[in-house]
Amino acid sequence: MAIATQVAPIGLTPRALVEVKNIIQEKSVPADYGLRIGVQGGGCSGMSYLLGFDKAKDNDEIYDLDGVQLIMDKKHAMYVLGMEVDFQDGLNARGFTFNNPQAKSTCGCGSSFSA
Repeated sequence: MAIATQVAPIGLTPRALVEVKNIIQEKSVPADYGLRIGVQGGGCSGMSYLLGFDKAKDNDEIYDLDGVQLIMDKKHAMYVLGMEVDFQDGLNARGFTFNNPQAKSTCGCGSSFSA
């Protein structure tokens, strides 16, 4: 598994990048871990998003997003192609949000979708 030189299929907004880097520093995430983004079955709309720190596995693609190592299972790319991850820190909501052009519908909280 080598770090891919092609463009990542998803993007992180500047706010999301800052928050991910803050978490890496504050939680002392090991250097051999990256930010895993993907999907899994479940949620009220059929599929839910994965977002967390993990080690790369055999079927993963690895990308560099402004110094953040992004890890994604190759099979997940078709569900998240073009997705943008943002971070909200307001009075009504705090956390990561997903703007996924592949989603045909999403649940009210935005953490699950159908493709």
